[in-house]
Amino acid sequence: MTTPPARRRRAGAQGSAPAHNLPRRGTVRRAQVITTYGIGSLIAVDQESFVVSGLDEAERSWSDNESPRIHERRLARLLDVDHFRLPPASDDKSRDGLRVRRFPLMHSCPECNDLQRHRDFNPPAGRSVCGTCEADLVPSRFVVACESGHLGEFPYWQWVHRSTDRSAAAAGQCGGKLKMRTSGRTSSLRSILISCTCGKAPEVSMEGSFRRNALKDLGLKCHGTRPWLGTSAPAQECGLPLRTLQRGSSAVWQPVLKSALSIPPWSDGRADPLAEHWEELRKLDSRAEVEMCLKFAFKGEIPIPIDEVMELLDAEREEDSDGESAPTLDHRYRALRNKEYERLRSGNDESEHSHEEQFVCETPLGDQSVLLPLGVTGPMLVKKLREVRALKAFTRLANPDSTTDSKEMPLSGSPLRWLPAMEVRGEGVFLRLDNDRLGTWEKAAAVAARVERMRTAHQRVLEQRAGDPSSVVPSPATPRMVLLHTLAHVLINEWSLDAGYPAASLRERLYAADDMAGVLIYTATSDSAGSLGGLVAQGEPDLLDRAIRSAVHRAEWCSSDPLCVESEASGSGGTNLAACHACVMLPETSCEHNNILLDRALLVGTPEDPRLGFFANVLEQ
Repeated sequence: MTTPPARRRRAGAQGSAPAHNLPRRGTVRRAQVITTYGIGSLIAVDQESFVVSGLDEAERSWSDNESPRIHERRLARLLDVDHFRLPPASDDKSRDGLRVRRFPLMHSCPECNDLQRHRDFNPPAGRSVCGTCEADLVPSRFVVACESGHLGEFPYWQWVHRSTDRSAAAAGQCGGKLKMRTSGRTSSLRSILISCTCGKAPEVSMEGSFRRNALKDLGLKCHGTRPWLGTSAPAQECGLPLRTLQRGSSAVWQPVLKSALSIPPWSDGRADPLAEHWEELRKLDSRAEVEMCLKFAFKGEIPIPIDEVMELLDAEREEDSDGESAPTLDHRYRALRNKEYERLRSGNDESEHSHEEQFVCETPLGDQSVLLPLGVTGPMLVKKLREVRALKAFTRLANPDSTTDSKEMPLSGSPLRWLPAMEVRGEGVFLRLDNDRLGTWEKAAAVAARVERMRTAHQRVLEQRAGDPSSVVPSPATPRMVLLHTLAHVLINEWSLDAGYPAASLRERLYAADDMAGVLIYTATSDSAGSLGGLVAQGEPDLLDRAIRSAVHRAEWCSSDPLCVESEASGSGGTNLAACHACVMLPETSCEHNNILLDRALLVGTPEDPRLGFFANVLEQ
């Protein structure tokens, strides 16, 4: 990572310094730029703290040389961009890297106890030490944020002078300097003491600063500051309440990720050179117009045959929404999943395609009838898959129980035709539940009542989070969704024990709707736990039968029982029932829904009603 250049060294300025002369402050993995240290997040490097710069502020580091382009047409259509870019590499070959800015600016010195902006300590160039004491400066532990995604400095002046003239304190005109010390009596906020040398206000502790209305009571509102964008996007008055957060809290930054599997006809990569021309081509009606447009764009050398171009255009038009003039993002994302489900069902044999094909899905050779007593059908071996995960935006103060959030903060101050993304390859196993048996099970009154409790709790969480009742999306909780979700979790746990995969390297992808009832469990990772063939082998009917039976029997008992299975509500907001970290919960990287909407009773039943479980007959055998 590198800090952005000073004003006189901006790209295009006279006498600008080369990018590789900027100081480096550490390294992060490429995948972390999408999931952990993305645009607008805070990152600690040694004794310093930085905010990752926005895309338009770091245009040089996200250049084609530093950030190779990747393509996934279906996901690009969903997010309305032309292409995606890998994060800048952090290695010896990188000339620039990921740009960051110092934040928060308020620092304290542990020797002289001064609390002020970093530059006011007069630190030597390239170092973060007190110009007087030469002690390492400590970045402020506290920041403020609002639910719209803005981020700011904690208002220490107003906090200290809250019992005096607030207008003078707000402008810093009291004539004193702030001090910070710790009493050492406890490790709580009560021991962090802030004072001002003006003598007009008593020394106060930080206790109470995390109350929801603590800053609102001081008359403070969000000013719309976006430090990750620098001067490219001036602050706009926001007016929302501010919340105090620990600088390293996960609530400071939550990514909004969207992903798609590469499936035919886009999975062989041949259409990638046309990525920036698809929107223009879609407006053309005839083959002759398409051919003329491409010859003009590529100066007569069309990268792929025109017949294939027309086939791709026809396939894309088939994916358009049925009669909807302005489909929502959620609607288009469901349509994307529908196409994946159809392709996973139908398969894509390796023998019929070239080596460049990125999606290979074949029927297992074994006898599938052994799975019929389980209510499982249609297993498929996904021998090759490619997934593109794009960072669409981010949120702050996000509720961990919410699967959707409308208050998203963009990654740049101006619209861009690309987004950061990661390209990962792996393998997986796809299976479906028998429609007839599933339909009968769903209609049971006990099943519907149990899921309704979860749906009501989740809907309440969504409504509390949304603020605007008209923007609330319905909860996805249905009997088949909760059943598939819980089944995926117990299978991941089973394969992590039986097949030697760490649970964090396996992921679920659910296909739950009125016309879908499937789950894909796959390894899509860039490390050594990727595509080695071990997971595909688990999809053979005999092995899959044993794995499901073992997983179901294992789910029958939890070390937290009877509290777990008899729980009336578990998880934050009551969005789970019989589910805890001792039985079905997974690492966050493995679950699509943040470990909510889980209930192992739908798999195995309860002591009072064993027939409640979809796999109750398995336990009787």
